[in-house]
Amino acid sequence: MKVDGENYRSIWLSEDGWSVDIIDQTKLPHEFVIAKLTTVEEAADAISAMLVRGAPLIGATAAYGLCLGLREDASDERIEILSDLLIETRPTAVNLRWAIRDMQELLKPLPLAERVAAAYENAARICDEDVAINSSIGDHGLKIIEDIWQLKMQKGVVNILTHCNAGWLATVDWGTALSPIYKAHNKGIPVHVWVDETRPRNQGAHLTAWELGMHGVEHTLIVDNAGGHLMQHGQVDLCITGTDRTTASGDVCNKIGTYLKALAAKDNNVPFYVALPSPTIDWEIDDGVADIPIEIRNSREIDFVSGSDPTGKVVEVRILPASSSSKNYAFDVTPAHLVTGLITERGVCSASKKGLANLFRN
Repeated sequence: MKVDGENYRSIWLSEDGWSVDIIDQTKLPHEFVIAKLTTVEEAADAISAMLVRGAPLIGATAAYGLCLGLREDASDERIEILSDLLIETRPTAVNLRWAIRDMQELLKPLPLAERVAAAYENAARICDEDVAINSSIGDHGLKIIEDIWQLKMQKGVVNILTHCNAGWLATVDWGTALSPIYKAHNKGIPVHVWVDETRPRNQGAHLTAWELGMHGVEHTLIVDNAGGHLMQHGQVDLCITGTDRTTASGDVCNKIGTYLKALAAKDNNVPFYVALPSPTIDWEIDDGVADIPIEIRNSREIDFVSGSDPTGKVVEVRILPASSSSKNYAFDVTPAHLVTGLITERGVCSASKKGLANLFRN
């Protein structure tokens, strides 16, 4: 996707051929900073401190983190140690675990001398596959937007509400929930995106609004609790969100607040779709509410907000009384019965075990 007219991915191999460059998302939207990862510890910190975030990008970063950690020692024992370090950084997103397993299965049968080169090659493959998957998600989701545009007699705009950031910054490129929106915009369909600010880290305000603006997509920032009001007054044609983990039965785990949007959409007959790449599906669990671990992050993300002052300087301020405490739940689970459909790289299906099984028979 584009930043000031220049094409970027969210992660790429540096010119030296071994270190890894990422966009430091903690600096957006006020600064565009490219950070370099040279050790597995730096990769792990980038994931846990959310320099990179979004389930697909976390998986890609973990794969490259393993590459960095194996440069000095590629033994089986080292692979296990590094894998545990990386998996512990973010417990909810299943892509991280999937990427590590994929790397392990490839590397362990190989001779030690071949492992580092093979690791880098496989990490690049994971990234390229993510781009292809997300582009395909966009193609399938585009049909939904086109149908709504036809129902509106090609008048006005198609109003889409999203939550958190599921754009190209959350993936290697294109994004999941935003991929259909970019495809529609590129095709000339007038789309307008209601962007939830998405507390506690304001990833909608900081990231989604930034990347939509960079690509020229019309959008409006709203506070998280405005979505229901907009739906009541007919100002939302459909909702599309991403997901960090989807169960085999179609429950979806996404940024905290997604569940409330799904409830409001159900009450107002607004279609609620979830866009996901297949590595985000956890085939080992069925009950998302009971079985998906919900990350509780540092309360500082609630207690403080950052922004630019009138001089352009980025400052951080505390918004919570010093005597008050907070608790930072990072995700919630939306039950399958509230989801209109799942948009995957293989097509759109019902949020159900049967629907997913029809698309992913293997």
